Amino acid sequence: MKEIVELLISKGETVATMESCTGGFIANAITNIEGASNVLQFSAVTYSNEYKIKMGVSDKTIDTYSVYSEEVAKEMSYQISEYAHATYGIGVTGKMNRQDPNNKRGEENVVYFSIYDANRESYYTKKLMLPFQSREECKNLILQEIVSLFLDQLKS
Repeated sequence: MKEIVELLISKGETVATMESCTGGFIANAITNIEGASNVLQFSAVTYSNEYKIKMGVSDKTIDTYSVYSEEVAKEMSYQISEYAHATYGIGVTGKMNRQDPNNKRGEENVVYFSIYDANRESYYTKKLMLPFQSREECKNLILQEIVSLFLDQLKS
């Protein structure tokens, strides 16, 4: 994450996050780095469908694809980028070792994340199968995957 923060600072770019199952873990990792206040515009933890919708995710997208889908992750990343006027938006949604009585559709132990690049108007997405491990271990795995994908995009 240190390299991401340094690259964003050097390019004069910013990031915002909308997280569900990671509960702010990505934003926390950013804020653990010196200089984070220069790049992190805004962060939202949107566990419920209601707050995803309030932040701009379409209820039709949730109804059509499930809240646990690539399509919702993409909308989360786009909407948070727009809301915060950030160069990049990161959206994370998925099921992590638990049933969701409010959202029965969607694969178990699968997380979707998306990084939206406002300059290129492009999305970089990934579907990640999670091992049956603790929530903290799963969050660390998700963070590693996001860092890897984000670094690839920042360096290209």
